[in-house]
Amino acid sequence: MSELLSSVLLPNFTLRRVGEGVGLDELDDGATLPLGNLEVVVTIDSHTVDPIFFPGGDIGRLAVSGTVNDLAVMGAKPLAIADAVVVEEGFSVDDLRRIARSMDEAAREAGVAIVSGDFKVMPRGRLDKVVITTCGVGVAGRGQILRDSGLKPGNLIVVTGTIGDHGIALASVREGLSFETQLKSDVAPIWDVMEAALKVGGITAAKDPTRGGLAAALNEMANKSRVGIKLWEDAIPIKPEVKAASEMLGLDPLEVTCEGRAVLGVERDKVEEVLKAIKATKHGRDAAVIGEVTAERPGYVILETSVGGKRIVEPPVGEPIPRVC
Repeated sequence: MSELLSSVLLPNFTLRRVGEGVGLDELDDGATLPLGNLEVVVTIDSHTVDPIFFPGGDIGRLAVSGTVNDLAVMGAKPLAIADAVVVEEGFSVDDLRRIARSMDEAAREAGVAIVSGDFKVMPRGRLDKVVITTCGVGVAGRGQILRDSGLKPGNLIVVTGTIGDHGIALASVREGLSFETQLKSDVAPIWDVMEAALKVGGITAAKDPTRGGLAAALNEMANKSRVGIKLWEDAIPIKPEVKAASEMLGLDPLEVTCEGRAVLGVERDKVEEVLKAIKATKHGRDAAVIGEVTAERPGYVILETSVGGKRIVEPPVGEPIPRVC
């Protein structure tokens, strides 16, 4: 996807930012529009998840949460969402109503208004059930935008919860795997987590580990920030059932999509206070410090394994679990 964007799409767009705002060139989680003392943050995403209903959520909750989270990790308070829903001819009205209710529930949870939208129907067989596109608008003070390129040597890396839950929950459903404890997606709007962290301060960079999971997010942050990242395997929070399912499916949980987590760079002297604030929120109870930022080996993410070895955490090649977001 990154090659497609850089070689096919981006070269054809000539006006790629507004003023001094964040634009297409940064390939961050959203763009910013400077407006007086404020910066309006805009983000957009399309959702084609399969199955559309899964343990812990559905495509409606996913669509709203994903957009809220893209705004949140840029330090913007989410305000409003516009949505476009395209369904296949013959799609169940009851399922559509259920999806709409999930969208509303997630929006109310984040304090976001759904203010506008569009609805289309495609002929039967031309679309797989339903696609939802959501565009979100948020706001932050001028100069207070968080970027995924802001890591500094000495920062600590915090993940706001267990990783791999969303992708493994969907993969397990597809493969018919069952466990004593049901695997559930982590899909959730995490403005509460980001707001708590921002109030403490000391956040230098943030990103939500969606496609490509923790591995993709950290590699992107390291490359953009021109720093190295050292991870501690034993510190990374992964549920036992996610580990077990990952082994059965031949997947690396570090590369699996999350939909209710954020990865933060935090100043060392603020990390304990930030961690305490995050853990007090609904969606941050399992937050943990999982590594540190170094000046050595810029662009590399190095994992110190539980047996004392080291390995390079590569960016995923392709999406290990397609259609999870």
